[in-house]
Amino acid sequence: MISVLAGGVGAARFLRGLCLAVDPARVVAVVNTGDDTELHGLSISPDIDTVIYTLANAIDPERGWGLRDETWRAMASLERFTDVRPAGSRAAPTWFNLGDQDLATHFYRTARLQEGASLTEVTDEIRRSFELLVNVIPMTDDRVRTLVTIAECDSPVSGETISFQEYFVRHRHSLPVASVTFDGALTATLNPRARLHDSERIIIAPSNPIVSIGPLRALAGVDDLLRARRNAVVAISPIVAGAALKGPADRMLRELGMEPTVVGVARLYSEVCGTLIIDTRDAHLASAVEAEGLRCLVTDTIMSDPNVARDLAALTLT
Repeated sequence: MISVLAGGVGAARFLRGLCLAVDPARVVAVVNTGDDTELHGLSISPDIDTVIYTLANAIDPERGWGLRDETWRAMASLERFTDVRPAGSRAAPTWFNLGDQDLATHFYRTARLQEGASLTEVTDEIRRSFELLVNVIPMTDDRVRTLVTIAECDSPVSGETISFQEYFVRHRHSLPVASVTFDGALTATLNPRARLHDSERIIIAPSNPIVSIGPLRALAGVDDLLRARRNAVVAISPIVAGAALKGPADRMLRELGMEPTVVGVARLYSEVCGTLIIDTRDAHLASAVEAEGLRCLVTDTIMSDPNVARDLAALTLT
């Protein structure tokens, strides 16, 4: 088996390429659930859904999340309640968009969880409904939530600790970050289906190392497992030429006192990872990466089409 530690869009695109390079049934996508949230009484797992929708070729290609040919009538209808909602009420929020088709996934997940099914069981049912062969699993069945403390700034939430989705979606990841914590991680159990103890290769996808891979590594015992398998662990840098291709990874690294370069990524992963793959635009930093104790491979990591993702995936297996 090949285990992939995965976040959202970048990981989903990498997994699509990996499934072109190897038998999808050999792949276990261990997906971050620190981003999970509850809205409108619904249980929402954004990273899991992005991975499944992408692998099923059902993702909206422009947004990189949600379903293709989506409509938004339900969300638009919530606007009518804006003027009647009492002060302090959290009813009918409109800052987190849920498409009409996407709602069906959340309806199903919520109902099954309320029936007593585990998130692993529900995720597998959703995966099979999209006729996927790849194994998609949540990182844990326990509740873990990524919390972001906002640095002092000109914002009503300055100095407050808010949920990741409030930071990422509601505030459009525009606020400076003072710290990131993972509530519940120390007592949560890694999903035993992750196969980190015996996978032939463990791949850290090109996801935000702080808020996508960080929750996985925060689970009790995960870093110990990765250290024990260090020579089998390969990571792909999500930073290219000092910037994140999507999302706030570069800014978060800088705000948290880390270097927003492939060298900074190497330092974050050096204890648990034997090889780091970087983009050709960072080839001049390969020796600096190796000075951190990792083997460094250089290739095109910008997955502009599935073939590039396939070639990148094939390199992780060498």
